[in-house]
Amino acid sequence: MSDCNGLLPDRWYENAEKYPDKDAIVHWVTGEEPLRWSFSELLKRAEIFAVSLKEIGVRKNDVCATIIRHNKNFYPLYLAISLIGAIPSVLAYPNPRLHPDKFRQGIVGMSKRSGLDYILTENELEPILKPLLDDKNNTIKGLLYPFDWDINKKYEREKINEISDIRKDTLPSSPALLQHSSGTTGLQKPVVLSHKAILQHLDNYSQAICLSCEDKIISWLPLYHDMGLITAFHMPLALGITTVQLDPFEWVLVPSLLCEAISKEKGTLAWMPNFAFNVMADKIRDEDLEGISLDSLRMIINASEPIRYNSHQKFYKRFFQYNLKPSTIASLYGMAENTFAITQSSPGVSPATIQVVEHDLREGRVSITSDNTNSRICVSSGKPIKGCRIRIVDDTRKELPEMFVGELAISSDSMFDGYRNYPEKSLEVLVNGWLYTGDYGFKYDNEIYVIGRKKDIIIVGGKNIYPEDIEDIVGAVEGVIPGRVIAFGEFDEEIGTEQVSIVAETNIMSEEVRKKLKSKILSATMAINISVKKIYFVPPRWLIKSSAGKPSRRTNKERLVTS
Repeated sequence: MSDCNGLLPDRWYENAEKYPDKDAIVHWVTGEEPLRWSFSELLKRAEIFAVSLKEIGVRKNDVCATIIRHNKNFYPLYLAISLIGAIPSVLAYPNPRLHPDKFRQGIVGMSKRSGLDYILTENELEPILKPLLDDKNNTIKGLLYPFDWDINKKYEREKINEISDIRKDTLPSSPALLQHSSGTTGLQKPVVLSHKAILQHLDNYSQAICLSCEDKIISWLPLYHDMGLITAFHMPLALGITTVQLDPFEWVLVPSLLCEAISKEKGTLAWMPNFAFNVMADKIRDEDLEGISLDSLRMIINASEPIRYNSHQKFYKRFFQYNLKPSTIASLYGMAENTFAITQSSPGVSPATIQVVEHDLREGRVSITSDNTNSRICVSSGKPIKGCRIRIVDDTRKELPEMFVGELAISSDSMFDGYRNYPEKSLEVLVNGWLYTGDYGFKYDNEIYVIGRKKDIIIVGGKNIYPEDIEDIVGAVEGVIPGRVIAFGEFDEEIGTEQVSIVAETNIMSEEVRKKLKSKILSATMAINISVKKIYFVPPRWLIKSSAGKPSRRTNKERLVTS
């Protein structure tokens, strides 16, 4: 493997020299011939963007947030930010249902915490984003519209050399990118990763999946998510592998696009959250798969949500007739704080599974059973990758033996140093070099099984949703008693992911008026781009409070289920 003491741009230039005409990124758009960026052409376009950014006034270590849809010029633009020593950060393009005020509120929240300097975006968002420039509560210096620039402009070589000079005193420990955890307002936790951490991680993880120069990655994953950004963007670019990028919005509408791209491009690797296995198995019709073969695929890796045995079974049953091998379905556990992967199941071998007693698992013990009643099949997320160490600990952070459920704590060579400008949150989770993840799991036969969250974050389709966001907005709806709302996730076996449920106290007794209140709540949550599956109305003083004086989500959820 290559030296990890360099910078990401060093790897890009090495690959442009080694594989000048090889496809680096294949930009896929439905109904069009894919646009193919070679490694050399990608760097040439990136240099043009980089000079333009420098001339506009973007400086080294400025945080440049991109809010851009699926666009062929996004890739060189992202590279350009790094070429001038600035820090790229990919943000989600707003869903049309998201209210502009809520979107701006989220940007302001991230700005305060992360110190966003510039937003690089599209003209369509100008009316929404322009008010940010007059708001003194954020750090944003300017809005840039890079796709309006002359991207075919020829610069003197001297200008290009000035770009490389900027990086001469950049250290491997310098920040390379900034990621934000999911959320809808200002609750996102900013994760900054260094060049060294990323390169070390990519080399370690590539060994875990036996990556070779013959591999080809196919991805519909959004690049604002660490799974898409690391596995389907940074890893292939750093290691000289081709990646095929599909539009996430197009995939949602037509999930068979992934199968089509795998078949036509002879893709070998893909990553998806658990819910996507169910979506593809349930929504893709036979007529969408005419002429499709998945025989080139060697690993399709389930990550970012608790892994479900039934989802894997359903996926294989649906696609085995299209030459999907059973050992192709793999599993992983990862998080942005560790760049990405922490564990990985072995290539060419189906993930290990064990059937356990459901009641004992809830009590913190792992009891293996062959009785199908009141049991659960747990799927292994694999073994720790090179450079990662894992402990399972109890509430006092004392290490537990195998077959006991506890919190996962990790230590690794590619971990972040703490949340940017968020020391109090960093101190909560980082202790003596160990990151306490907030995830529950256990060890068995040297494999790691992740079974859920210690905290109350709801994971819907691979996206983290903070209950506080929902509770705040629902508590403000007229008819709901303020401060007397809880939100939680309920797993939906059919779709393979959690759904959002709400319990709200109200004085309203009329069923007709409650229906109107329900509509108001649904409208309020849709304004922050959250879909609610169930709303439970309860009388005043029904919700049980925690010792901190707030309604306890877990206790009230259990009460609701048993009542």
